[in-house]
Amino acid sequence: MKREKTQVGIIGAGPAGLMLSHLLARAGIASVIVERRSREYIEKRVRAGVLEQGTVQLMRDTGLGERMDREGLVHRGISLRFEGRDHRIAFDELTGGSTITVYGQQEVVKDLIAARIAAGARLHFEVEDVSAHDVSTSAPKLRYTFAGEQIELECDFVAGCDGFRGVSRDAIPADHLVRYEREYPFGWVGILANVAPSSEELIYASHDRGFALHSMRSPTLTRLYVQCDRGDTLDDWPDGRIWDELHLRLATDDGFALIEGPVVERAIAWMHSVVTEPMQYGRLFLAGDAAHIVPATGAKGLNLAVADVRVLSSALDSWYRTGSPAALASYSDTCLRRVWRAQHFSNWMTTMLHRFPTDDAFQRKLQIAQLRWVSSSRDAAASLAENYVGIAAV
Repeated sequence: MKREKTQVGIIGAGPAGLMLSHLLARAGIASVIVERRSREYIEKRVRAGVLEQGTVQLMRDTGLGERMDREGLVHRGISLRFEGRDHRIAFDELTGGSTITVYGQQEVVKDLIAARIAAGARLHFEVEDVSAHDVSTSAPKLRYTFAGEQIELECDFVAGCDGFRGVSRDAIPADHLVRYEREYPFGWVGILANVAPSSEELIYASHDRGFALHSMRSPTLTRLYVQCDRGDTLDDWPDGRIWDELHLRLATDDGFALIEGPVVERAIAWMHSVVTEPMQYGRLFLAGDAAHIVPATGAKGLNLAVADVRVLSSALDSWYRTGSPAALASYSDTCLRRVWRAQHFSNWMTTMLHRFPTDDAFQRKLQIAQLRWVSSSRDAAASLAENYVGIAAV
Protein backbone atom coordinates (compact mmCIF):
# COMPACT_ATOMS: atom_id res chain seq x y z
CA MET A 1 0.00 0.00 0.00
CA LYS A 2 1.31 3.44 -0.97
CA ARG A 3 1.30 6.03 1.82
CA GLU A 4 0.81 9.71 1.13
CA LYS A 5 0.19 12.81 3.26
CA THR A 6 -1.81 16.01 3.05
CA GLN A 7 -3.35 18.50 5.44
CA VAL A 8 -7.03 18.04 4.50
CA GLY A 9 -8.42 14.95 2.80
CA ILE A 10 -11.65 15.71 0.94
CA ILE A 11 -14.10 13.01 -0.11
CA GLY A 12 -16.19 14.16 -3.07
CA ALA A 13 -15.62 16.47 -6.03
CA GLY A 14 -19.01 18.14 -6.07
CA PRO A 15 -19.46 21.86 -5.37
CA ALA A 16 -18.73 21.44 -1.63
CA GLY A 17 -15.49 19.48 -1.99
CA LEU A 18 -14.15 21.52 -4.88
CA MET A 19 -14.98 24.86 -3.28
CA LEU A 20 -13.43 23.77 0.01
CA SER A 21 -10.20 22.80 -1.75
CA HIS A 22 -10.20 26.10 -3.62
CA LEU A 23 -10.71 28.16 -0.45
CA LEU A 24 -8.09 26.18 1.48
CA ALA A 25 -5.53 26.68 -1.28
CA ARG A 26 -6.06 30.43 -1.10
CA ALA A 27 -5.16 30.17 2.60
CA GLY A 28 -2.06 28.11 1.85
CA ILE A 29 -3.56 24.83 3.10
CA ALA A 30 -2.94 21.67 1.07
CA SER A 31 -5.70 19.20 0.24
CA VAL A 32 -6.38 16.08 -1.80
CA ILE A 33 -9.80 15.42 -3.35
CA VAL A 34 -10.94 11.87 -4.08
CA GLU A 35 -14.02 11.27 -6.24
CA ARG A 36 -15.53 7.96 -7.33
CA ARG A 37 -17.12 9.38 -10.48
CA SER A 38 -15.31 10.46 -13.63
CA ARG A 39 -14.59 14.09 -14.40
CA GLU A 40 -16.82 13.86 -17.46
CA TYR A 41 -19.72 12.56 -15.39
CA ILE A 42 -19.71 15.27 -12.75
CA GLU A 43 -19.17 18.05 -15.30
CA LYS A 44 -22.24 16.93 -17.24
CA ARG A 45 -24.49 16.17 -14.27
CA VAL A 46 -27.28 18.78 -14.42
CA ARG A 47 -28.45 19.79 -10.97
CA ALA A 48 -29.34 23.05 -9.22
CA GLY A 49 -29.01 26.31 -11.06
CA VAL A 50 -29.93 29.18 -8.71
CA LEU A 51 -27.06 30.96 -6.96
CA GLU A 52 -27.72 33.21 -3.99
CA GLN A 53 -26.15 36.64 -3.80
CA GLY A 54 -23.55 35.40 -1.30
CA THR A 55 -22.56 32.44 -3.48
CA VAL A 56 -22.17 34.73 -6.49
CA GLN A 57 -20.00 37.15 -4.51
CA LEU A 58 -17.81 34.35 -3.20
CA MET A 59 -17.25 33.12 -6.76
CA ARG A 60 -16.19 36.62 -7.78
CA ASP A 61 -14.02 37.27 -4.73
CA THR A 62 -12.07 34.04 -5.22
CA GLY A 63 -11.37 34.41 -8.94
CA LEU A 64 -14.16 32.15 -10.22
CA GLY A 65 -16.62 34.72 -11.49
CA GLU A 66 -15.51 35.55 -15.03
CA ARG A 67 -17.59 32.99 -16.95
CA MET A 68 -20.45 33.18 -14.46
CA ASP A 69 -20.70 36.95 -14.98
CA ARG A 70 -20.53 36.48 -18.74
CA GLU A 71 -22.98 33.60 -19.11
CA GLY A 72 -25.11 33.60 -15.94
CA LEU A 73 -28.60 35.07 -15.98
CA VAL A 74 -29.20 37.69 -13.27
CA HIS A 75 -32.77 37.63 -11.97
CA ARG A 76 -34.25 40.40 -9.89
CA GLY A 77 -37.39 38.53 -8.91
CA ILE A 78 -39.68 35.55 -9.40
CA SER A 79 -43.37 35.13 -10.20
CA LEU A 80 -45.86 33.35 -7.98
CA ARG A 81 -48.60 32.16 -10.32
CA PHE A 82 -52.01 31.13 -8.99
CA GLU A 83 -55.63 31.64 -10.00
CA GLY A 84 -54.42 32.30 -13.54
CA ARG A 85 -52.43 35.42 -12.65
CA ASP A 86 -48.81 36.36 -11.97
CA HIS A 87 -47.73 38.05 -8.77
CA ARG A 88 -44.13 39.23 -8.98
CA ILE A 89 -41.83 39.20 -5.95
CA ALA A 90 -39.22 41.87 -6.70
CA PHE A 91 -36.07 40.73 -4.90
CA ASP A 92 -34.01 43.83 -5.60
CA GLU A 93 -36.69 46.23 -4.40
CA LEU A 94 -37.46 44.22 -1.27
CA THR A 95 -33.89 43.43 -0.18
CA GLY A 96 -31.95 46.59 -0.93
CA GLY A 97 -30.66 45.43 -4.30
CA SER A 98 -29.92 41.71 -3.85
CA THR A 99 -30.51 39.36 -6.78
CA ILE A 100 -30.02 35.72 -7.76
CA THR A 101 -28.05 34.33 -10.69
CA VAL A 102 -29.14 31.36 -12.77
CA TYR A 103 -25.94 29.44 -13.52
CA GLY A 104 -26.03 25.66 -13.58
CA GLN A 105 -24.33 23.62 -10.88
CA GLN A 106 -22.43 21.74 -13.57
CA GLU A 107 -21.00 25.07 -14.75
CA VAL A 108 -19.86 25.91 -11.22
CA VAL A 109 -18.23 22.48 -11.06
CA LYS A 110 -16.48 23.01 -14.40
CA ASP A 111 -15.09 26.35 -13.23
CA LEU A 112 -13.89 24.88 -9.94
CA ILE A 113 -12.23 21.87 -11.58
CA ALA A 114 -10.47 24.08 -14.09
CA ALA A 115 -9.23 26.34 -11.29
CA ARG A 116 -8.01 23.43 -9.16
CA ILE A 117 -6.19 21.75 -12.05
CA ALA A 118 -4.60 25.04 -13.10
CA ALA A 119 -3.33 25.41 -9.52
CA GLY A 120 -1.79 21.94 -9.58
CA ALA A 121 -4.24 20.44 -7.11
CA ARG A 122 -4.22 16.74 -6.31
CA LEU A 123 -7.61 15.76 -7.67
CA HIS A 124 -8.25 12.05 -8.17
CA PHE A 125 -11.28 10.92 -10.19
CA GLU A 126 -12.62 7.36 -10.53
CA VAL A 127 -11.26 6.14 -7.21
CA GLU A 128 -12.62 2.96 -5.65
CA ASP A 129 -13.27 1.62 -2.15
CA VAL A 130 -12.96 4.97 -0.36
CA SER A 131 -13.14 4.81 3.44
CA ALA A 132 -12.22 7.07 6.34
CA HIS A 133 -10.36 5.76 9.39
CA ASP A 134 -9.16 6.98 12.79
CA VAL A 135 -11.24 10.14 12.51
CA SER A 136 -11.49 10.46 16.30
CA THR A 137 -7.71 10.70 16.57
CA SER A 138 -5.22 13.40 15.64
CA ALA A 139 -4.15 11.40 12.56
CA PRO A 140 -7.18 10.47 10.44
CA LYS A 141 -6.68 8.57 7.20
CA LEU A 142 -8.39 7.94 3.90
CA ARG A 143 -7.92 4.63 2.15
CA TYR A 144 -8.83 4.12 -1.49
CA THR A 145 -7.73 2.59 -4.77
CA PHE A 146 -6.62 4.91 -7.55
CA ALA A 147 -5.42 3.76 -10.97
CA GLY A 148 -5.15 0.23 -9.63
CA GLU A 149 -2.97 1.21 -6.65
CA GLN A 150 -4.05 1.06 -3.01
CA ILE A 151 -3.36 4.33 -1.20
CA GLU A 152 -3.46 5.38 2.45
CA LEU A 153 -3.67 9.16 2.76
CA GLU A 154 -2.63 10.55 6.15
CA CYS A 155 -4.42 13.81 6.97
CA ASP A 156 -4.78 16.38 9.69
CA PHE A 157 -8.51 16.59 8.94
CA VAL A 158 -11.09 14.88 6.72
CA ALA A 159 -13.99 16.64 5.01
CA GLY A 160 -16.94 14.51 3.95
CA CYS A 161 -18.38 16.25 0.89
CA ASP A 162 -19.61 13.12 -0.86
CA GLY A 163 -23.34 13.65 -0.89
CA PHE A 164 -26.35 11.96 0.64
CA ARG A 165 -25.29 8.45 -0.42
CA GLY A 166 -21.60 8.91 0.29
CA VAL A 167 -19.36 6.97 2.65
CA SER A 168 -18.13 9.70 4.98
CA ARG A 169 -21.08 9.55 7.39
CA ASP A 170 -20.39 5.84 7.90
CA ALA A 171 -17.13 6.74 9.65
CA ILE A 172 -19.15 8.31 12.49
CA PRO A 173 -20.53 5.89 15.09
CA ALA A 174 -24.31 5.68 14.71
CA ASP A 175 -24.90 6.47 18.38
CA HIS A 176 -23.19 9.85 17.90
CA LEU A 177 -25.64 10.99 15.22
CA VAL A 178 -29.25 12.13 15.24
CA ARG A 179 -31.11 12.15 11.94
CA TYR A 180 -34.13 14.39 11.39
CA GLU A 181 -36.15 13.53 8.31
CA ARG A 182 -39.38 14.34 6.50
CA GLU A 183 -40.64 12.61 3.38
CA TYR A 184 -43.09 14.50 1.17
CA PRO A 185 -45.79 12.46 -0.60
CA PHE A 186 -44.84 13.72 -4.04
CA GLY A 187 -41.95 14.43 -6.37
CA TRP A 188 -41.09 16.46 -9.43
CA VAL A 189 -40.96 15.18 -12.98
CA GLY A 190 -38.29 17.37 -14.53
CA ILE A 191 -37.35 17.93 -18.14
CA LEU A 192 -34.60 19.89 -19.81
CA ALA A 193 -35.85 21.22 -23.15
CA ASN A 194 -33.73 22.57 -25.97
CA VAL A 195 -35.79 25.73 -26.37
CA ALA A 196 -35.59 29.36 -25.26
CA PRO A 197 -37.36 30.06 -21.93
CA SER A 198 -40.95 31.24 -22.18
CA SER A 199 -40.40 33.74 -19.36
CA GLU A 200 -37.52 35.97 -18.32
CA GLU A 201 -37.85 34.92 -14.69
CA LEU A 202 -38.68 31.79 -12.72
CA ILE A 203 -42.38 30.98 -12.35
CA TYR A 204 -43.65 29.08 -9.29
CA ALA A 205 -47.17 27.93 -10.11
CA SER A 206 -49.75 26.60 -7.64
CA HIS A 207 -52.63 24.92 -9.47
CA ASP A 208 -55.54 22.70 -8.48
CA ARG A 209 -53.77 19.87 -10.32
CA GLY A 210 -50.49 20.46 -8.48
CA PHE A 211 -47.30 22.47 -8.57
CA ALA A 212 -45.32 23.47 -11.66
CA LEU A 213 -42.06 25.36 -12.11
CA HIS A 214 -40.73 27.17 -15.14
CA SER A 215 -36.97 27.70 -14.86
CA MET A 216 -34.02 27.90 -17.21
CA ARG A 217 -30.35 27.01 -17.51
CA SER A 218 -29.36 29.32 -20.36
CA PRO A 219 -30.95 31.50 -23.06
CA THR A 220 -31.50 28.32 -25.09
CA LEU A 221 -32.24 25.70 -22.39
CA THR A 222 -35.44 25.60 -20.36
CA ARG A 223 -35.85 23.61 -17.14
CA LEU A 224 -39.44 22.61 -16.33
CA TYR A 225 -41.02 20.61 -13.51
CA VAL A 226 -44.46 19.24 -12.65
CA GLN A 227 -45.54 17.72 -9.36
CA CYS A 228 -46.15 13.98 -9.52
CA ASP A 229 -47.31 11.31 -7.09
CA ARG A 230 -44.80 9.37 -5.04
CA GLY A 231 -44.38 6.03 -6.71
CA ASP A 232 -44.79 7.39 -10.24
CA THR A 233 -42.18 6.36 -12.79
CA LEU A 234 -40.96 8.02 -15.94
CA ASP A 235 -43.05 5.50 -17.89
CA ASP A 236 -46.10 7.15 -16.32
CA TRP A 237 -44.96 10.50 -17.69
CA PRO A 238 -44.33 10.46 -21.44
CA ASP A 239 -43.33 13.81 -22.94
CA GLY A 240 -46.85 14.51 -24.18
CA ARG A 241 -48.33 14.20 -20.71
CA ILE A 242 -45.63 16.42 -19.21
CA TRP A 243 -46.23 19.17 -21.76
CA ASP A 244 -50.02 18.91 -21.32
CA GLU A 245 -49.73 19.34 -17.56
CA LEU A 246 -47.28 22.21 -17.93
CA HIS A 247 -49.66 24.03 -20.27
CA LEU A 248 -52.53 23.55 -17.82
CA ARG A 249 -50.67 24.48 -14.65
CA LEU A 250 -48.80 27.45 -16.11
CA ALA A 251 -51.79 28.91 -17.99
CA THR A 252 -52.82 32.50 -17.27
CA ASP A 253 -55.88 34.61 -17.99
CA ASP A 254 -53.81 36.84 -20.26
CA GLY A 255 -52.77 34.00 -22.56
CA PHE A 256 -49.27 32.99 -21.44
CA ALA A 257 -47.66 30.91 -24.19
CA LEU A 258 -45.43 28.05 -23.12
CA ILE A 259 -43.01 27.21 -25.91
CA GLU A 260 -42.29 23.52 -26.40
CA GLY A 261 -39.00 22.10 -27.61
CA PRO A 262 -37.05 18.84 -27.88
CA VAL A 263 -36.62 17.14 -24.50
CA VAL A 264 -32.95 16.35 -23.90
CA GLU A 265 -33.23 15.06 -20.32
CA ARG A 266 -35.97 13.57 -18.13
CA ALA A 267 -35.86 12.60 -14.45
CA ILE A 268 -37.94 12.33 -11.29
CA ALA A 269 -36.77 13.90 -8.03
CA TRP A 270 -38.47 13.01 -4.77
CA MET A 271 -39.05 15.74 -2.22
CA HIS A 272 -37.57 15.11 1.21
CA SER A 273 -35.78 16.88 4.03
CA VAL A 274 -32.89 15.44 6.03
CA VAL A 275 -30.62 16.95 8.67
CA THR A 276 -27.85 14.98 10.38
CA GLU A 277 -26.57 16.34 13.67
CA PRO A 278 -23.85 17.01 14.56
CA MET A 279 -21.97 17.76 11.35
CA GLN A 280 -18.64 16.81 12.91
CA TYR A 281 -17.01 14.00 14.82
CA GLY A 282 -13.41 14.15 15.94
CA ARG A 283 -11.52 15.42 12.91
CA LEU A 284 -14.19 14.51 10.38
CA PHE A 285 -16.45 17.32 9.16
CA LEU A 286 -19.54 16.81 6.99
CA ALA A 287 -20.57 19.43 4.44
CA GLY A 288 -23.34 19.82 1.89
CA ASP A 289 -25.62 16.91 1.05
CA ALA A 290 -23.56 14.56 3.23
CA ALA A 291 -25.14 16.37 6.20
CA HIS A 292 -28.44 17.74 4.91
CA ILE A 293 -30.98 17.62 2.08
CA VAL A 294 -33.61 20.29 1.40
CA PRO A 295 -36.60 20.26 -0.96
CA ALA A 296 -35.67 21.91 -4.24
CA THR A 297 -38.54 24.40 -3.88
CA GLY A 298 -36.36 26.81 -1.92
CA ALA A 299 -33.30 26.58 -4.23
CA LYS A 300 -31.00 26.08 -1.24
CA GLY A 301 -29.03 22.84 -1.76
CA LEU A 302 -25.99 24.15 -3.63
CA ASN A 303 -25.96 27.38 -1.66
CA LEU A 304 -25.99 25.57 1.69
CA ALA A 305 -23.06 23.42 0.55
CA VAL A 306 -21.06 26.53 -0.32
CA ALA A 307 -22.00 28.16 2.99
CA ASP A 308 -20.84 25.07 4.89
CA VAL A 309 -17.39 24.96 3.32
CA ARG A 310 -16.98 28.69 3.69
CA VAL A 311 -17.37 28.22 7.45
CA LEU A 312 -15.15 25.13 7.45
CA SER A 313 -12.35 26.69 5.43
CA SER A 314 -12.29 29.71 7.75
CA ALA A 315 -12.20 27.45 10.83
CA LEU A 316 -9.35 25.37 9.40
CA ASP A 317 -7.44 28.52 8.49
CA SER A 318 -7.84 29.73 12.07
CA TRP A 319 -6.55 26.41 13.42
CA TYR A 320 -3.47 26.39 11.19
CA ARG A 321 -2.68 30.06 11.86
CA THR A 322 -3.32 30.23 15.60
CA GLY A 323 -3.59 26.66 16.89
CA SER A 324 -6.96 27.50 18.42
CA PRO A 325 -9.65 24.82 17.98
CA ALA A 326 -12.51 27.18 18.88
CA ALA A 327 -13.80 27.82 15.35
CA LEU A 328 -13.59 24.13 14.44
CA ALA A 329 -15.39 23.16 17.65
CA SER A 330 -18.32 25.44 16.74
CA TYR A 331 -18.47 24.41 13.06
CA SER A 332 -21.55 22.22 13.40
CA ASP A 333 -23.54 24.69 15.52
CA THR A 334 -22.64 27.56 13.18
CA CYS A 335 -23.71 25.69 10.05
CA LEU A 336 -26.85 24.17 11.56
CA ARG A 337 -28.34 27.58 12.32
CA ARG A 338 -28.34 28.33 8.59
CA VAL A 339 -29.36 24.78 7.67
CA TRP A 340 -32.49 24.88 9.83
CA ARG A 341 -33.36 28.36 8.56
CA ALA A 342 -33.13 26.97 5.01
CA GLN A 343 -35.16 23.90 5.99
CA HIS A 344 -37.92 26.09 7.38
CA PHE A 345 -38.00 28.26 4.27
CA SER A 346 -37.94 25.29 1.91
CA ASN A 347 -40.71 23.55 3.85
CA TRP A 348 -42.77 26.75 3.86
CA MET A 349 -42.42 27.17 0.09
CA THR A 350 -43.18 23.49 -0.49
CA THR A 351 -46.35 23.40 1.61
CA MET A 352 -47.58 26.70 0.19
CA LEU A 353 -47.23 25.66 -3.45
CA HIS A 354 -47.92 21.89 -3.60
CA ARG A 355 -51.10 19.85 -3.33
CA PHE A 356 -50.96 17.10 -0.70
CA PRO A 357 -52.99 13.89 -1.15
CA THR A 358 -54.94 14.64 2.03
CA ASP A 359 -55.83 18.20 1.04
CA ASP A 360 -59.52 18.99 0.75
CA ALA A 361 -61.32 22.05 -0.62
CA PHE A 362 -60.92 23.83 2.71
CA GLN A 363 -57.15 23.36 2.68
CA ARG A 364 -56.96 24.64 -0.89
CA LYS A 365 -58.78 27.82 0.15
CA LEU A 366 -56.27 28.29 2.99
CA GLN A 367 -53.42 27.80 0.53
CA ILE A 368 -54.80 30.44 -1.84
CA ALA A 369 -55.30 32.81 1.08
CA GLN A 370 -51.65 32.40 2.03
CA LEU A 371 -50.49 33.00 -1.55
CA ARG A 372 -52.62 36.14 -1.74
CA TRP A 373 -51.12 37.39 1.53
CA VAL A 374 -47.52 36.74 0.43
CA SER A 375 -48.06 38.48 -2.90
CA SER A 376 -49.96 41.49 -1.51
CA SER A 377 -48.17 42.25 1.77
CA ARG A 378 -44.83 44.00 1.37
CA ASP A 379 -43.57 42.53 4.65
CA ALA A 380 -44.57 38.99 3.67
CA ALA A 381 -43.05 39.37 0.20
CA ALA A 382 -39.87 40.80 1.75
CA SER A 383 -39.58 37.75 4.00
CA LEU A 384 -39.75 35.44 0.97
CA ALA A 385 -37.28 37.60 -0.94
CA GLU A 386 -34.75 37.80 1.92
CA ASN A 387 -34.78 34.04 2.38
CA TYR A 388 -34.57 33.33 -1.35
CA VAL A 389 -31.59 35.58 -2.11
CA GLY A 390 -29.82 34.31 1.02
CA ILE A 391 -29.73 35.60 4.58
CA ALA A 392 -26.28 36.93 5.40
CA ALA A 393 -26.32 35.74 9.01
CA VAL A 394 -28.64 33.66 11.17
